[in-house]
Amino acid sequence: MTEATKSTGRRKQRKGVVVSDKMDKSVVVAVMRVRRHPLYKKTVRSTKKYLAHSPENDVRIGDRVLIEETRPLSKRKRWRVLEVLERGEQATQAETEVLAEAVE
Repeated sequence: MTEATKSTGRRKQRKGVVVSDKMDKSVVVAVMRVRRHPLYKKTVRSTKKYLAHSPENDVRIGDRVLIEETRPLSKRKRWRVLEVLERGEQATQAETEVLAEAVE
């Protein structure tokens, strides 16, 4: 990442998993939140999906990413992908298949 694209100020950041990359320069990121129920004290998991901007289109399904709040980029897109924290299993399999085909 260049210095111009790095985080500045106090913007919200979330870590999540990419669940869809079918759009051009956009991905859907599922962020899971774990909290205690106030009355029953049971652990409750809730998932929220965010549309995030990925200008290089290098993010694939299954990747763990860090997203950051930004200005509105479209009707529902208000987040951008800062970095890929960990490549997913599907992403690495697809890349190896493409490389194998290129070698043959």
